[in-house]
Amino acid sequence: MGYQGRQRTVPLQGDLDDRETLVSAHENKGKSCQPTAVFNVVNSIIGSGIIVDPENLFIGRHFIIVLSTISFTLPLSLYRDIAKLGKISFISTVLTTLILGIVITRVISLGPNIPKTEDAWVFAKPNAIQAIGVMSFALICHHNCFLVYGSLEEPTVAKWSRIIHMSILVSVFICVLFATCGYLTFTGFTQGDLFENYCRSDDLVTFGRFCYGITVILTYPIECFVTREVIANVFFGGNLSSVFHIVITVVIITVATLVSLLIDCLGIVLELNGALCAAPLIFIIPSACYLKVSEEPRTHLDKIMSCVLLPIGAVVMVCGFVMAITNPQDCTHGQEMFYCFPDNFSLTNNSDSYFQLTTQYSIVNTSIF
Repeated sequence: MGYQGRQRTVPLQGDLDDRETLVSAHENKGKSCQPTAVFNVVNSIIGSGIIVDPENLFIGRHFIIVLSTISFTLPLSLYRDIAKLGKISFISTVLTTLILGIVITRVISLGPNIPKTEDAWVFAKPNAIQAIGVMSFALICHHNCFLVYGSLEEPTVAKWSRIIHMSILVSVFICVLFATCGYLTFTGFTQGDLFENYCRSDDLVTFGRFCYGITVILTYPIECFVTREVIANVFFGGNLSSVFHIVITVVIITVATLVSLLIDCLGIVLELNGALCAAPLIFIIPSACYLKVSEEPRTHLDKIMSCVLLPIGAVVMVCGFVMAITNPQDCTHGQEMFYCFPDNFSLTNNSDSYFQLTTQYSIVNTSIF
């Protein structure tokens, strides 16, 4: 926060020593232009599961996860140069835009046929804190900022400021459109994974699920890159041999894959990550660090903002974690929603059938636990 008006506190980026102070050594690695850096950051922010037939081993989610991990995620994650992931991030961003178009299309064609819940337009219910954690997790990109910064051809604070502001604005726009269109379509029936709400017979959405699966595969290498870089800096002095590079990458991907195989409900994952990871990284740690190192007076706007954000982050972290554990959101992974059945779909325009529909929804929702 607050680059403007404080240039005197930031070293000149033309000096090699100053650049090494800000980022890990990237002198021998490829460099990227501003658009590539934007795509890398947007891909990190925007980048969950694929809904398939659970009865068929070779198209079941566990088999698909393992196969896609070995075939695509692992090879892409072995890249040593984050600049080379720019084209991958561009493809992921294009696919995300395509998925957004599908969601917008369905809010027009499907939305009128879905019954609205009674309290659909009540703002800020008690679980709003959980939503703050999820939204924070959706926009977090702090962990790879230095690496993307170091991949620039000419890393300067001014250029990085333009990149990060553009990336955040694009990501916020996409997230708001996704959330708005998804909720307008399904209101109170909206699942943690929006694709869980659509019917299996919807071919357009099935194509969207495929695109989303590709997006997740293309997003993961950047996150793996950051994790590996942290491990290398903490335990190996920043340098990894080819053997250790492969071993650590395989270990990281194996652990993440095992977690994804054991957990198929995206809602609780997003809530816990938002409370325990995003809140500290977005609200608490940056504010505390700024208050510690800043020499600005206490009345300075940046210090006031830090003093406000720090306790907000603490509240979101503690309350979000407690609520996620004590009041987990329902998940219907792989289950057809009630309005997907022909008998129910024919009744969705009749207000008298609302109670019957919500009752059937509850039965479907609880039958999987």
